[in-house]
Parts: sequence; structure tokens; C-alpha cells
Amino acid sequence: MRETFNFNDGWQFSQVKPENYSVAPEASVVVDLPHTWNKFDGQDGGADYARETFYYTKELPAFERKADSRVYLEFEGANSAANVYVNGKLAGRHEGGYSTFRFDITDLLNTGFGEANVIVAEVDNSTNHIYPQTADFTFYGGLYRNVNLLVVEPSHFDLDFYGGNGIAIDTNIHGSDADVNVKAYITNPKEISRLEVKVLDADGNVVAQTTVPAQEENTLTLTIENVHLWNGVKDPYLYTVECSLLENNETVDEVSIRIGVREFYVDPQKGFFLNGVLTPLRGVSRHQDRLGKGNALDFEDHLEDARLIKELGANTIRLAHYQHAQDFYDLCDELGFVLWAEIPMISAMIAGPEAEENAKEQMKELIVQNYNHPSIVTWGISNEITIAGESDELLRQLNGLNDLVHEMDKTRLTTMAQVSMLPKTSPHNQLTDILSYNHYFGWYGGEFTGNEAWVDKFHEEYPDRALGLSEYGCEGIITYHGDNPHRGDYSEEYQAAYHEHMARIIDERPWLWATHVWNMFDFGVDTRDEGGVKGRNNKGLVTFDRKTKKDAFYIYQAYWTDQPVLHITSKRFRKRATDTIEIKVYTNLEGEVALMKDGAVIAALPAQKVVVFKDVALTEGENKFTVKAGNMTDEVIFEKVDQPEESYIFVDPDGGAVTNWFDTLDLDEVETVTEINPDFYSLEDTIDTLLDNEASTEILANGLSSLSNMPMKVTMLKMFGTKKVTDLLAMMGGFSGEVITPEKQALIDKKVNYMNAELQKVKK
Repeated sequence: MRETFNFNDGWQFSQVKPENYSVAPEASVVVDLPHTWNKFDGQDGGADYARETFYYTKELPAFERKADSRVYLEFEGANSAANVYVNGKLAGRHEGGYSTFRFDITDLLNTGFGEANVIVAEVDNSTNHIYPQTADFTFYGGLYRNVNLLVVEPSHFDLDFYGGNGIAIDTNIHGSDADVNVKAYITNPKEISRLEVKVLDADGNVVAQTTVPAQEENTLTLTIENVHLWNGVKDPYLYTVECSLLENNETVDEVSIRIGVREFYVDPQKGFFLNGVLTPLRGVSRHQDRLGKGNALDFEDHLEDARLIKELGANTIRLAHYQHAQDFYDLCDELGFVLWAEIPMISAMIAGPEAEENAKEQMKELIVQNYNHPSIVTWGISNEITIAGESDELLRQLNGLNDLVHEMDKTRLTTMAQVSMLPKTSPHNQLTDILSYNHYFGWYGGEFTGNEAWVDKFHEEYPDRALGLSEYGCEGIITYHGDNPHRGDYSEEYQAAYHEHMARIIDERPWLWATHVWNMFDFGVDTRDEGGVKGRNNKGLVTFDRKTKKDAFYIYQAYWTDQPVLHITSKRFRKRATDTIEIKVYTNLEGEVALMKDGAVIAALPAQKVVVFKDVALTEGENKFTVKAGNMTDEVIFEKVDQPEESYIFVDPDGGAVTNWFDTLDLDEVETVTEINPDFYSLEDTIDTLLDNEASTEILANGLSSLSNMPMKVTMLKMFGTKKVTDLLAMMGGFSGEVITPEKQALIDKKVNYMNAELQKVKK
């Protein structure tokens, strides 16, 4: 019978290669898994976190086992490449940082009685051909998930196919019943081997079962009568399928899998349907890291994340931008979240056949290891992959991935997340079954209203294409506050106002098949320096440490949850230097919202998602206000002060990249560049070429900032890689969604000419 041993404790961690891969170096420290070497330097900014090779060494003590048993070493995640050695011999290599892999190490183990064995994992997160290589998050290195030792009989459910468990299950509903289709793959079945499959309901009652002779490949169907459907967050009912491999009267191996019976489809004109019911998918994206831990999370971390998302009222999660831990997929099955699962083919295609094969391998692992999760409805083949440009080769590779998914899984849909600047007319938008766009109108450029203008136009022009919003959001830092919030101030108030708008326009458009806030939690990006916070993307609805829910969290609660919500915003904007203020309340209650001071009602307004009490007078010192609706109350204290609180205002040490010398010149006096000197920089150069020189970098960043009316920082520009500046300029309208008038185009042309003229003064 299968035995599983956790192998997490007591690893020797070192940057020194063990001698002959068989002895732990003296220069090592003891760590327990999960572990990453980037939990601090991957979150402190500077783009200087360790991306190199480290070694984990551990002794496997001698243990008793049957003479003919097989021993597997299982890694649930090692980022991003791992060579595993047993007693100095290579057990195998795995490329891909987010999936499970195993090696059969039986023949590498010492055979002498009482002899121990030495395991070495050589883990490398340096630059290579493995996706991802260019993305807006930290690529934490390490053995950051569990390591297990599996001991199995010679006959067992397959453990060698892309990290799966040897079982693939899907369902078909017909009337009140459902067929459970089971494919079971068995290694070394014997003539006496039998495969027994049982389906148990949530109470443990057997509702269907069968026993058949076991073969290497087994296909069988069981029927559940009067089936109880998995109905998302409303009723995430799960059955258990027990697959047992029998020899005579003994069970030699067993795999237990939870399944949910559901069906779904997407209507481009109406939206997402679950079990025949229109169910607009409204939720968040999630990264798998947190403050001070990096991506080395334990079950309690995953559970807390899932519960917070449940509390928000979301019914869908986009698991960005890679395969997440099995613990989290299991939690999503239990809680009823509808999932978008994807591989990390992101930002830029990596050239060469090795990278193409790696993307396919990661897709195969994602599907095989997660095929049985009812929560997953779509496989994502890429994210913003055209940032570095479109090409025939990229389109060929994406079509290959799309075909691969359809070959491996005929029960789910394919999708991809498009970068905002990708033209609606791009052939990429006709590739997958459904698609979504990442739009940040109102943050990186343009106004809030650019979001609905864009999606409505796409919906009108392409009525047969199911469209969603895979990312939207803006930075909100709970330190910063203001009475007049505006784009780029990083204030909690602006983030809240942005999401008020987005929550409303999304609610008005059920035909958007899915929408995902970017992001549920702040997350680590060592290349970033935004709002004075280094190493962080601050777009989360919840802070990196999960301790603080920002105001924007509560507007989605008001729209999405059935639980009563009554929340006064801007509580952290305590000190006020004005005679009157605005008090804003989010609620999903009905009737009236009353505002009280010192126990007396001073105003009352009809309840709606956003209730605003204007011109509320402040007296000297502390002012305590209470709002009441139904049986709920919320309180806040505002303090009237003489001078505005300086710490509430973000002061950009660079002075703000948007206003620069491009905006103060008489551009008509700049001589037109008619001939390019190749010995000097120009707009014909690629982004990465220009970023190699300090002077050309400054011209590029300031020029693009002026053109887009958004701060174009070097960390952002690096993502565009080998794209030419001229190609990027052609897409600039996509940042803001605005219509380019002839007058606007004339100004753009002048600024572009000036950029070229300045670059031509800088020698290569």
C-alpha cells in the first residue's frame, strides 16, 4: 500500500556546491521547507534580488520497505529549474517553477542494511529559457512548496506522467443524472489486478461503484442518479471518487479525488452560464506571495487568502500568472470559486525552440495536474504576450498552445489576457475560445470612463467574441490621503473612487464573461518603486501582510456579497484641515442611511452602494461620527487641525515624470530630423538598446511620459524589451483609450521629433 512521508524538515541550504553532490557543505544553514532565498531581497526594491543557483542537501535515513517497492521523490514546486541528485548521481532535471514533479529514485538508493542516502536539490532561478523571464513580479527562487517521499508497490497508479496522479475525471449531465467518466492509468498491472472505483456523496455514502480488470489504460463510466450539482459559491457540492488497485484481497494502491458535477458555457452576448443560469463572474486576481515569506506559503496562508476573497464576495479568481499550489485549488473547489488557471508565458516571447517547448511542458503539467478540479473552467495560454510586439512566430506558437489545450482537454475553454495597447483588429483576438483585456484607463493614462467606452466599442464591433476584463486597478497606499484625489497621487481615496466607478460599470454589463480586479493583495515586485514604496505593487485591495483591508475592498463587498455591509471610508484620513468635509459610506442595505454626531442625527440619505454626505461641519479637535442603517452601525473619528498633514501627501523625489522639459519647450523651434545617424541613438533603436545609456534613458522616459501623460519609469520600460520605440509609439493611444484628434496628433508628432532630435545628440 502507498506510503507518503513529508520531507520538509532539516535541509542544509548553501550557495556552495556539495562535494560530488553527496556531502553537505560546511558553509550551510539549516532550513525547513517551504523556503525561498528571496523572501527579503525580493521585496525590498532595487531589482537586485538573488537570481542564481543554491543547493539544498538532506540525508534520507535508512528505512524499512518491501524489497520490490518503488520510491519516488516528489517536489511540489522548485523555482525555476532543479537538478536532483541521489548519492551523487543525477535523478533528473525539471524546468518550470510552479508545478509538481517526481523522480523514481529506487535504483539510486544505497542497498546496504542501515545505509543512509544523501539528497541534493540544485535549484536555479537565474535568467534562462524557462518562462517567465520578463514580468511584473518577483521570481522567487527555492524549494518553496512541500517535498514528499512516496513508497509504492510495483503495481500502482501512474506517477510518471507530467506530475499527475494517474486519474482523469470529467462528467456529463443528462436530465437529473450525471455520468462520471474515469480514466485510470496503472503502472505494471498484473493479470490478477482489479480496478475498483467508488463514487461517494458528501456524507460518505456510496452512490455508484464498479470493479473491472486492471489494464495500463482504463476507461469507465459510472452514473450518479439525482445528482447534486457543484453550483459555485452558492453551493459548492463535492463528491469523492475513490480509485483502488486490488490484488486478490489486498488494496495495493489508492487515490482519492474530489469532483464537482457542473456544466458551463459562455454566450458572447449574455455572459457566463453555470448549470444553465447566467452567472456573471466577478472577482479578483491573486499572486501567491506575502510580506516576509515570499512565495514560501503554508496551508494556513492559502486558507487565509481564500477566506478573505470569500469575505469580499467574489465568485471567481484568476490565478496569476502560473500554476498555484494544490492546497489553493482544493480550497477553491470547496468554496466554489470559478477559476482561470494559466501558464507564465508572459510579456515577451522567449526566442528559440527550448523556450517554446518549455511553454508546452508547463501547459501539459498544468492540465494534467489540475484536470480534476471542478473550479477550473478555462486554461490561459498567455498574459500580455504582445508587449514586446506581434509576430508571425508568436502567433504560430500561441496557436500551437491553443491546439494543445484542446487536444488534452475537450471539456474546458481556452483564453488569454491581452495587453491594453493591442489593437482590437489583432488576429490574437480571434485565437482562443474566449478572451479578456488588461485595461488601466484612469491609472496609467486616460480617465475612468475610458474603460466602458473601450469594452462597449469592442462588444459592438465583435458581437461574436466573449469579452472580459482580466486586469484593472490602481495603486492605493494607506498612508496617502486627500480631499481632491487624482490619478497618480497613490491615495487610498483615489483607489476607492476608481473602484467605485469600475464596480458600477461592470455591474451594468453582465455580458462581460468575467472581470478580475488587479489585485486582491499587494505583491512583491523587486523592480518597482511606486509611491515611495520599494519592491511592491500596491494595487491590492488588501495589504501585502493581509492585515489591512483598503477602502476599495468594501465597495466590492457592497456589490457582491449577500452579507450586510456598512462602511465609512477614509478612516485613516483622520486629520483634516478644512471646516467641512465629505463623509462617504458604502453599503448594500436598503432604506435609509443616517449620519449622527454626538448621538444626534445630522443628515439622512437613501441607501445605495455609495452614499455621500457633503459639507459636514467639523469643530475643533476630535469629531466622532456614526452612521446607521438597519441594525448596523459604523463609526469614525476625524480631527480638525490647523495645517494639512504632510505625511498624507506623496512627494515624488523625481519631481514627477509627467511634467518635464518636453512640456515647457517651444516645439515649433525644434529642427525636424530627416536623416538618422546610426552612430547616435534614435527612435529606430530598441527599448533595451536605449536603456543601456543613462542619457538616452532619461530622454526616452521623459518623452514617453509626456506623450502618454503617465509616469514611464525604467522598470516599466524594461518590459518592452526588443520592441522599437517607433512600434511602442504606434500603440500609445492604447494607454489612455482616448481618440487622437488632428490637433492632438500634431502635438504628438512635434514631441516625437524632439525626442529623436535629442537622442541624435547622444553617441552610442
